[in-house]
Amino acid sequence: MQDTLTLDTPKKESVAATIPTPVSDDQGQSLEAFKAKLRNAGLYQPASDDTAASHDDITLLRFLRARRYDVDKAQKQFSDTEAWRKQHNVDELFRTFDVNEMESARRFYPRWTGRRDKTGLPVYVYRLASLDAPLRKELESAPPERRYQRIIALYEAMTRFVLPLCSHLAAPTPVSSVTTIIDLEQVSLSAMWSLRNHLQVASTMATANYPETLSTIAIVNSPSFFPTIWNWIKTWFDEGTRNKIHILGKDPGPTLGSLIDEKDIPQSYGGKLPWKFEDDPDLDDVIKEVVGKMPKGPVLFVDGSTVKL
Repeated sequence: MQDTLTLDTPKKESVAATIPTPVSDDQGQSLEAFKAKLRNAGLYQPASDDTAASHDDITLLRFLRARRYDVDKAQKQFSDTEAWRKQHNVDELFRTFDVNEMESARRFYPRWTGRRDKTGLPVYVYRLASLDAPLRKELESAPPERRYQRIIALYEAMTRFVLPLCSHLAAPTPVSSVTTIIDLEQVSLSAMWSLRNHLQVASTMATANYPETLSTIAIVNSPSFFPTIWNWIKTWFDEGTRNKIHILGKDPGPTLGSLIDEKDIPQSYGGKLPWKFEDDPDLDDVIKEVVGKMPKGPVLFVDGSTVKL
């Protein structure tokens, strides 16, 4: 039987798949009020006869959920994010990002397996031990500004290609977040410490500018010192994200099976998918019918099609 942890640690319990619920009447009213406030502030343009809306409803709802449908607080975060996007020229950065550099940068961050969980959310894996000493040295050789830009490019790839693709396949249920397996097998305390700044920058940026893109987070193969590192990484996440983190045992397969079909769970975690962290996405058959093979570099998924930038 698993132990019960304190409220200051992530939950250690069974994980169940959560199907996104339709927007309620009250939430729909909040969305319309949010759009009106953003439009009045010059932050949003609705669709017209010849142009799409400046931001889709899925994106706007992410900001509302992050602030528990408090429209004023959601507007503040949205406004801050728009200012951040202008500061870093995000659209142009993503459009012009070097294809080879983007593909190489995926080695340092959570990677999409090419599969989805039972509710249609893309399944990502982050194996920290794969960031061995040579790879950490390579990571640190890039200037901090460029490392930051790589994180932006990969989040844009997720929100502008992977999530729209999975939404298209799950229609009419929108997909706006990912399920993530974090593998801590063979990770030493010194390695975690050396990666702390790298991990903190990515986590802080995501919480602030890509809210509600993390669904369930399953931590597998956690070492005995995990409670120690949790005390210094928990501050990187807001309360809502912390509540989505679950610690699984050394045999996570049965628990993950409640969330992800066995055929879509990597073999390392008790499933049947012959995929490891270093691999490119292993697209399922349904995805292959839509996009063929996984495109490289900065691409969009728009109206059922891949758009290369």
